[in-house]
Amino acid sequence: MDLGLNDKRALVCASSQGLGFACAFALSREGAQVVINGRDPEKLAAARDRIAGETGGDVEAVAADLETLEGRKTLLDAAGAVDILVNNNAGPPPGQFQAWDESAWLGAIDANMLPALMLIRGLLPGMRARKFGRIVNITSAMVKSPRGPMGLSTAARAALTAACKAIAPEVAADNVTINNMLPERFDTERQQQMARLMMGMRGITYDEARAEIAGSIAAKRFGRPEEFGDACAFLCSAQAGFISGQNLQLDGGSYHGLI
Repeated sequence: MDLGLNDKRALVCASSQGLGFACAFALSREGAQVVINGRDPEKLAAARDRIAGETGGDVEAVAADLETLEGRKTLLDAAGAVDILVNNNAGPPPGQFQAWDESAWLGAIDANMLPALMLIRGLLPGMRARKFGRIVNITSAMVKSPRGPMGLSTAARAALTAACKAIAPEVAADNVTINNMLPERFDTERQQQMARLMMGMRGITYDEARAEIAGSIAAKRFGRPEEFGDACAFLCSAQAGFISGQNLQLDGGSYHGLI
């Protein structure tokens, strides 16, 4: 299927690795000009070279910290007229409610709510004027299935989800869509970190921790990052113009709710 992305410019945040990288790769493979982002210039350059080398696409790398005003300005100035925005950022570590003071809650908001909203604010007018825009927020399955240890992530990302749900109807007539992707247990660096945390907490081996985590998924395996990237590319496609304000579960069939 031709996704209609050959003349589109995409900005993918936090995309030097993991799910952000997978989205950038898929968009580049489908013909979009892609701007990738991260805080480590060397890691970012390696990601750019890998994507461009394997897809033959036009890939730019912009080192910037999304959690600062200066970083967001640098990114927006460098990205220019963007048709596709994929919002992504690392989530806060798991913990316990009594351990989270005011600064912890503000830190989660500054990482997983405000950067996405400020980038949307900066890019939305151009998308509306050009009558094409695709905004995808990478959030978390915890938005719909909250768990205590992930409270910081759940709260900040649910707030982003609510804000975007309010915006989506206002921009739909201009062919601008806003959707959220809710991953659970994809085989990325994040899941390696979670396995190491489980090792320390449970006194088990890394392989045992990995097996236990994978066993908690209905599909009995980790998701593959390329599966996530392909789903993102479709949501950004010309064909997805009638899909907006939605939360797409990518969890191997594990979500128990109806909606």
